[in-house]
Amino acid sequence: MNPQDLLLRPAGVADLPALERIAASSVHGIGSLPKNPERLLRRLELAEQSFLSEDVASGEESYLFLLEWQGRVIGCSGIAASAGFRERFYSYRNEFMAHASKGLQVNRRMHTLHLCHDLTGSTLLTSFFIEPEFEDTVAPELLSRARLLFIRRFADRFPGARVAAEMPGMSDSQGHSPFWSAVGERFFKMGYPEAERISEGRSRSLIADLMPRTPVYVGLLPPTAQMSIGQLHPVGQLPFEILFREGFEADIYVDVFDAGPTVVAHLDQIGTVRAARSLVTQGAGPGSAVRDEAHGAWHLMVAGDRGRFRACLGRVASDGASLSVDHEAARRLAVHAGDRIDVAPLRLDRGGQEDGDEA
Repeated sequence: MNPQDLLLRPAGVADLPALERIAASSVHGIGSLPKNPERLLRRLELAEQSFLSEDVASGEESYLFLLEWQGRVIGCSGIAASAGFRERFYSYRNEFMAHASKGLQVNRRMHTLHLCHDLTGSTLLTSFFIEPEFEDTVAPELLSRARLLFIRRFADRFPGARVAAEMPGMSDSQGHSPFWSAVGERFFKMGYPEAERISEGRSRSLIADLMPRTPVYVGLLPPTAQMSIGQLHPVGQLPFEILFREGFEADIYVDVFDAGPTVVAHLDQIGTVRAARSLVTQGAGPGSAVRDEAHGAWHLMVAGDRGRFRACLGRVASDGASLSVDHEAARRLAVHAGDRIDVAPLRLDRGGQEDGDEA
């Protein structure tokens, strides 16, 4: 696959058929993509408004991106500007409580889950989906990480210092979740898919209304529910690995529905954000930031204002004092003299350092 055939762009209402196809292909656990045309249309309308609005950011904004390969939509990813904008954003926090008896000379550390809203106000990464045939290519890197460059580029739209992403937890092909069956179903009297459908996603206020405020003692849960805490559904492995390399941590929070891991990182510690650089195109000719030859290392590249945001892969060369991008990437980004391009290395290790040049 030629990496330069990939292009990430904002989604709009005209993309409803493509999003319906993606939602139909997704598994239970991706609640931000409901299998309902009316809800998908509302999602696209909000995304379009968020990209185009010139109003001061309120935190209600929700952005959705589509990834194209040779003009065909092959994936999507999203950002919610502020988790819990209208209501608190609930998670379970992993904690250990110490119990001791001097008389019996016994000390025990008990694993507990505490309902909390620590992540309210965080920027939330959502809706990652890539067609299976592209999972082993560089496409998922662009699909996931270009969002981070979008957040960096438009930092005033994202007031939260933390970035989080809920990963799908364990469930079977019918949507049966061991954790939900052991905990949530006891209070909601409904199955996991139905609860997710009613909530239109995760961590809504109805969770706090019915779930117990006291700690959940993990040792009292059935073994299958215990083993599912913090475990990934196979569909979540790829996006998890990408964010793990970015420096996201997964030890503290789990989802209130299926106990899948919630990964968290401070924005200024994310690998792509730390490694990103900006350049301004100077037009053609000597000293231009755009070059005809395709030399240099592969990079993620983003350009444009919010409504015309574009991201692609291209080569970036450095002479030690300046950066230049290849002509084909500049063409795909539709940049002109004086435009700003943000770039970050395609390959980063977990420390945020550039790692190799393969695309």
